[in-house]
Amino acid sequence: MPERPEIVCICGSMRFIEDMRAVSRSLTLAGFIVLMPADIDTPITTEQKAALGELHLRKIDLADRVEVVNRGEHFGESTLREIAYAEAAGKPVTFAGPAWGSA
Repeated sequence: MPERPEIVCICGSMRFIEDMRAVSRSLTLAGFIVLMPADIDTPITTEQKAALGELHLRKIDLADRVEVVNRGEHFGESTLREIAYAEAAGKPVTFAGPAWGSA
């Protein structure tokens, strides 16, 4: 039976969704299973945003590691929470973007 591919959860600000899609394509073509943030392009309520944030933490639970997509700028509150959550769960956290390159 073949070994299960590594599961990578992409995190980062939705401002960088195009960068996240590019990292997802690259990882997928390299044989990884990729979990992405929900890409909702319509306005959502505060409650929906909170629910999506919790759902993304469950994606981190499923992942073997987390890939944070950023352009070398400061991290927002949600991304910092996701990084802290992943680290507390013992998940390796790597970074992708112009400042780091892609894993």
